Amino acid sequence: MIANELLDFIRKSPTAFHAVDSIVDILNKEGFQELNPGKPFSINAGGKYYITKNSSSIIAFTVGDNIADGAEYSFRIAASHSDSPCFKIKENAEVRIRDKYTMLNTEGYGGMLLAPWLDRPLSIAGRVVVREGDGIKEMHICFDKDMLIIPNLAIHMNRKVNEGYAYNKQVDMMPLFGGKDTESGDFKKIIASEAGVEVEDILGSDLFLYDRTPSSVWGANDEFVSSPRLDDLECAYTSLMGFIDGNNSTGINVYACFDNEEVGSTSGQGAASTFMYDVLKRINIALGKSEEEYICAITNSFMLSCDNAHAVHPNHPEKTDNTNAVYMNEGVVIKSNANQKYTSDAISIAKFRLICEKAGVPYQFYANRSDEPGGSTLGNIAMTHVSVPAVDIGLPQLAMHSPYETAGVSDIKYMIDACEAFYS
Repeated sequence: MIANELLDFIRKSPTAFHAVDSIVDILNKEGFQELNPGKPFSINAGGKYYITKNSSSIIAFTVGDNIADGAEYSFRIAASHSDSPCFKIKENAEVRIRDKYTMLNTEGYGGMLLAPWLDRPLSIAGRVVVREGDGIKEMHICFDKDMLIIPNLAIHMNRKVNEGYAYNKQVDMMPLFGGKDTESGDFKKIIASEAGVEVEDILGSDLFLYDRTPSSVWGANDEFVSSPRLDDLECAYTSLMGFIDGNNSTGINVYACFDNEEVGSTSGQGAASTFMYDVLKRINIALGKSEEEYICAITNSFMLSCDNAHAVHPNHPEKTDNTNAVYMNEGVVIKSNANQKYTSDAISIAKFRLICEKAGVPYQFYANRSDEPGGSTLGNIAMTHVSVPAVDIGLPQLAMHSPYETAGVSDIKYMIDACEAFYS
């Protein structure tokens, strides 16, 4: 069942670093070759390649068999993101409370729903950078056990909580790590043990909390799927499957998954960086194409900006637009916004509709209520560096930016088929 394959991918991907590791594992099994960003690209017609940035973003591409024949070529790009809202652990993490508890000092990453993080089994994952001889080595770790919880305050001590409560991230959202027997320095000792190094050899870390609640396929007819990080690992996985299954003999298929979308993409590995531009330009150079040929290729290219959309909430249907509302299990979502929060316009929408029609994939349209500002995504940000015609698409879901989100089972296959048709 394709839903279980998606959930297995998400389970292996508690952070952006692990998501890229999971993508790399799939690409390696499909015969893709890793490129060294510090060396000139060496690529050939018919080849399959990938390159990573900061271990948390990745771009993969296939070169058409007939690309070297001197004919015009173009890029077919699908881009998603690897990060999700969560809590990042600060460098000096341990906080002792009356010498009875040890809490961990965290800060919020991205625009998260705070309340659902309370009273859930949580654990720790991310990367540590350790000393290796005279240099450094990066290691990705993930504790496969329940390690923390963010405890709620009992209603007897906060009797008006159900009338509305403003959670303070520094006060209310601190996770409980240990009891009276926990000693100062135990947190770093546990991290070092997991990494298999000494505490003094850890030189840096990017560690996050992740939700341990098991994913589930559920509903009267098993029509729903709930999991952490559906936004945006659902799109990351489905577009990857379409990319692998697609076939384009006369052009270059590109799969991109960027980090840091949830905080604006303005990082060295985000969609606002030159990562996409650099890779596409280097492909052009490696193929012996001219600057003019590159500009023509970009002009003739197309991009799918893949990020999930808000399904109509069953308890609050009034929160969505009357005529541009979307539902789970009813197809891929085409997103539009007058203020260019999304990249879709009449031409890009028309092209994507034709792709869906040829693939036999249903589609639906989403727009925000005119009196409610919506979110944005990576497509319009990436276009500031690579001016490619693009359409914003995604899959409908509930509880976006909760640690546990819900989507439709049928939509998983719809997105894979639409992306495969696009890449073919």
